Amino acid sequence: MSMVDSSPALTGIAGLDNILRGGFPRGRLYLVEGDPGVGKTTLALQFLMEGARLGERVVYVTLSETKEELHAVASSHEWSLDGIDLYELSAPDAFGSDEQNTLFHPSEVELAETTKGVIDLCARIKPQRVVLDSLSEIRLLAQSPLRYRREVLSLKQYFAGRGSTVLLLDDRSGSTGDSHLQSIAHGVLSLEQLAPLYGAHRRRVRVTKLRGVAFRGGYHDFDIQRGGLRVYPRLVAAEHARPFERGAVPSGVPGVDAMLDGGLDRGTSTLLLGPAGTGKSSIATLWASAMVARGERVAMYAFDESLPTMMARSRSMGYNLQRHMDAGQIIARQIDPAEMPPGQFADEVRETVENQGVRCVIIDSLNGYLNAMPDESFLVLQLHELLTFLGQQGVLTIAVVSQHGLLGPTMNSPADVSYLADTVLVLRHFEAHGQLKKAISVLKKRTGRHEHTIRELLLGSDGVRVGEPLQRFQGILTGVPTLDPGAADWERHAR
Repeated sequence: MSMVDSSPALTGIAGLDNILRGGFPRGRLYLVEGDPGVGKTTLALQFLMEGARLGERVVYVTLSETKEELHAVASSHEWSLDGIDLYELSAPDAFGSDEQNTLFHPSEVELAETTKGVIDLCARIKPQRVVLDSLSEIRLLAQSPLRYRREVLSLKQYFAGRGSTVLLLDDRSGSTGDSHLQSIAHGVLSLEQLAPLYGAHRRRVRVTKLRGVAFRGGYHDFDIQRGGLRVYPRLVAAEHARPFERGAVPSGVPGVDAMLDGGLDRGTSTLLLGPAGTGKSSIATLWASAMVARGERVAMYAFDESLPTMMARSRSMGYNLQRHMDAGQIIARQIDPAEMPPGQFADEVRETVENQGVRCVIIDSLNGYLNAMPDESFLVLQLHELLTFLGQQGVLTIAVVSQHGLLGPTMNSPADVSYLADTVLVLRHFEAHGQLKKAISVLKKRTGRHEHTIRELLLGSDGVRVGEPLQRFQGILTGVPTLDPGAADWERHAR
């Protein structure tokens, strides 16, 4: 076999080739299963178009769809099916009228003639890639698991040794014999479509079997866009580790940097934790502005706040994010968790870091990220992998979490993710002198020293400032602190 023939058969879908470690091993038979509408036909056409692009002879044998329907699918993606041999193979047409048959049941004859029609067609064309759509027609004709398995085995035996890479599409219209079919196939690709209670449906793919290949296991999100399937391989942080120069990233505000012993460290994750309105997004914007001032790129993902609102809030504090966006230093994306699956989000973050040189990632907020997940435990696992990846890339990650409630010591988070972060900044409202004020403190910093004090946080047109440590206050985190009557006027010391 030539060197070209021994290479995997590319699918034409970059993310799927990544999962398959390069594509399908050639000369084998594979099962692509999934409910109607999940994207099997689109995947199959992309597989054949890639073969045609490489100069291979490819054939699409359809038992259920018409050529017009296949061309309609191609037209929706602005594809041309030139180079693909399309054949409609109808069982009754392949056999002819069954009225003259009196010895065998019509379905038995139709099944044999259908299988023979596929074999004769491929023997004449000698294709390198074959798609058979779909096995549900053969299953209906077989009427029994034994006969169904026998016919699929005859197809496998024919293609064995002929160098054809075959995809068998199955819509899982019947469960009888499916486990037998999976045992026959060299590999099995399962496509699923989930319907959440709200928002767009989610699609995911899983390789349940691929003999001789250390494929990327688990579920991988994908969607169907104009142009075909786009698969987002599950992020595995260990595969992306690289050396980077460590060091602190100061915010430029002396009081904030003093609390953190110089600033936040590269390759670490920081959690900004607090109720709504305490200044979490403003602190994140502070670091974004400080990093772009040093010539570094920042990616900001807004789940809760619209981009115009974010721009307006930043301008009111003296930070012109729009100018940096226009210059390409800040990549800002509005994320709709009802429309974007979490796997796509993680893949987009990876792409901006690896291909666009982003050195700081801001996620505002994890509450919106949580809404993109069907189960809270999945959020924590996927978030851990994403933060680990960003840390291994030397990226400073800042994530915002909004707690439920406004005042009081018992405010709950939508998920306990504080243990995942290297640094946690806690922001609180508190009442003093008849005014509602803001406080900031450092709960932890794994990579170095930090202050254990609580300072007032001041937000204004001149940006972010912090006051001196509130040493004579007690119970600030409760929201209603007590003040020593002899305390100095600490408000004048804000810097």
